[in-house]
Amino acid sequence: MRANVAGVIAGMVCGAMVCSAQTAPTPGAVSGQTTYSAAYCAGFVKDTKLPTDLRVVSGEQAGYKVIFSQPERVYINQGSSNGVRVGDRFMVVRADEDYAKTEWFKGQMKVARAMGTLYSDVGQLRIVSVEAKTAVAEIIFSCRYMQRGDIARPFEERPLPPLKEGAFDHFAPPSGKPVGTIVNSVDFQQSSGQGATVYVNLGAAQGIKVGDYVRVFRYQGKMDEYAPQTRGYAYEIYGYGSSPTRYDGKDLPREVLGEGVVLNASRNSATVFLTFSSADIFMGDTVEVE
Repeated sequence: MRANVAGVIAGMVCGAMVCSAQTAPTPGAVSGQTTYSAAYCAGFVKDTKLPTDLRVVSGEQAGYKVIFSQPERVYINQGSSNGVRVGDRFMVVRADEDYAKTEWFKGQMKVARAMGTLYSDVGQLRIVSVEAKTAVAEIIFSCRYMQRGDIARPFEERPLPPLKEGAFDHFAPPSGKPVGTIVNSVDFQQSSGQGATVYVNLGAAQGIKVGDYVRVFRYQGKMDEYAPQTRGYAYEIYGYGSSPTRYDGKDLPREVLGEGVVLNASRNSATVFLTFSSADIFMGDTVEVE
């Protein structure tokens, strides 16, 4: 997908000098349960806007503090007259967008808009003092810094889906189930891997639910990225050999790159925590339901 001469040379040198003496490790079994941080800091995409009536408006030492984090205290714009009570818990989120506005693959922004609004998880609050129209809240959990204007919503428990047992199948055949694309990731990173969170354009409308697993794969020869690429790299690289046959990408075996578990699903999208990756996973890579 990102073929270049330097990469080919490095691969050939490694194969001739060093790699022949090594045995590729077998992916180990993955088991256990999704961590609290993975589930509550994953973010989500919604096709409807969240209410914005309840917000973080300030905090202690606000004269010189512009951001807040655990265990500092912030102020919200509702109090006892709105039913807020001491001990209430809230989740804080922020509508997020990639201000660079640079597409990694063709049509990325259009697909992202069709999925809905991306919300980043910021943290959690517990109310410690209440006045009529405002309240003081302690930050009891942080995913990232909190700031004025962040949206607060009543706390909702999230499931912590179990991680499946067994080794990763690098040669898994197509499942025949719904297929989609990795469209974005947390903080809009272009490259992701094991332990990262990504957003795909498969959701409840395609039968996706929390706890499902998706497999990430790639066919060689795709040219829908804006990253520099060498046309025809699936079967030839100038100066380093070529196949006697011209291949389209899907004529060659697909490369299975990793897999992940669904943490959240809305109508048109799902949040996926990558539980394993054998190589870099990029925006624009393909996913299928396992």
